[in-house]
Amino acid sequence: MPGRLAIVLHSHMPYVEGFGTWPFGEEWLWEAMAMSYLPLLDVLEEAPGGACVTLSLTPVLCDQLEAPGLGERFLAFLRDVRRESHRLDVEGCTAGGRPDLAAELARAAEDYERAAERYAALGEGGLLGALAPFAAWTSSASHAVLPLVATDAGVRLQLATGIESHRRRFDAARGAQGWSGGFWLPECAHAPWLDPLLEEAGVHAVCVDLTDVFGYGDARHLRPLRTEAGPLLVPVDRQTMELVWRNDGYPAHGDYRDYHHRSTHDHHPWSNDGSVYDVERARARCRADAADFVARTRDRVGDDGLAVCALDTELLGHWWYEGVWWLRAVLEECVAQDLELVHLDDALHEGRPQPAAALPDHERRVTTWGTPRDLSTWDGPGVADLAWRARDAELRVVAAGSQADPRAVRELLALQSSDWAFMVTRDLAGDYPLQRAADHARALDEALGAVGSCEAAVRNLAPQATAAPLLQP
Repeated sequence: MPGRLAIVLHSHMPYVEGFGTWPFGEEWLWEAMAMSYLPLLDVLEEAPGGACVTLSLTPVLCDQLEAPGLGERFLAFLRDVRRESHRLDVEGCTAGGRPDLAAELARAAEDYERAAERYAALGEGGLLGALAPFAAWTSSASHAVLPLVATDAGVRLQLATGIESHRRRFDAARGAQGWSGGFWLPECAHAPWLDPLLEEAGVHAVCVDLTDVFGYGDARHLRPLRTEAGPLLVPVDRQTMELVWRNDGYPAHGDYRDYHHRSTHDHHPWSNDGSVYDVERARARCRADAADFVARTRDRVGDDGLAVCALDTELLGHWWYEGVWWLRAVLEECVAQDLELVHLDDALHEGRPQPAAALPDHERRVTTWGTPRDLSTWDGPGVADLAWRARDAELRVVAAGSQADPRAVRELLALQSSDWAFMVTRDLAGDYPLQRAADHARALDEALGAVGSCEAAVRNLAPQATAAPLLQP
């Protein structure tokens, strides 16, 4: 069997619906929709091999894309906020004697105009409906780091709520195929004790990062592993991924747009090399980098390897402005260079997994794709209070059992999200994640102590969640 490439796009957004706008909150979601999800939809629908890209959509992202009024707020952001902020920057640069910057800002403003037109043309199903035919993998309900969940009941709650919401939304769109059991472990966080619970929930395959287990570049990253409990462990291949992910990867090239250097109104008219951004120069660099990526991957997989290149969808288009163009060029280069691009579900169905028991220290090891590849991003000293608060809340909700108010269940899911600790560890959003975690904890306490039902503070997060998974023996 010839070597193959599987591109897995993990699509996720913290639960921000109704929790602030700029600089932290719903604007994150609107930017991702405009710059990542809508352009990606075009690639999936039009590019050669687009249907072979493995798309994972987290339930919490889908909850937000399905939220009442989201479309109206998104279009208002594009047509009012972004249109006006570009106009102000163009005027400022023109008045300041920088017509070159003004011209680039005017060009970039057209991205948001196109996004508004594309979104408005999607019809009744909106963006979520358009993505439905490609939505192959799901995840836990609120992107919880599962090895940090305190109880089996808590893990079942995250699994069942996430999987049920995925099947409700997407099984019909995918026809007889439906959901095949692909499950994105948040942060690729895996522990062997999870395997029976995953299998019980219908999960048949997860991605894991075994770089520190096998060693960087080891050929064993190119073949799935079969656990005794059933689920396949699919190693992501760091050697392939880091052509993009590492600090000096493709997005760092001087030709590409600089994400960090911002104008007065938060736009990006410069390239990484400090010059005014040149879109045609960047497009040419995309084509060159795509050809390089495919050539290197073709050498990497050899005669029978499977390289799994897993990327955050939001990297493409939002963080790396040219990322969606690069992806389209990669799909074209796979055809030109005769590298087979395969949907991960198909590759696993046809593959020859090795036994996971061969993993060093398999029964004890917890792995993630964090930095470092352990749990410290989410339970280290700087975020220990967040981890303990979530565990304490979980134990109290589990103890309440069938008496747990649905609001308490949903506030627990919100509190367990990996996003709050991640943002604190990376110092990405000031006090916003700390405040969010504290507010969800207070709302949970209120719900546990309430008589009867309370109005849900979490709006559209896991709206159908119940305490039922907590009651399984």
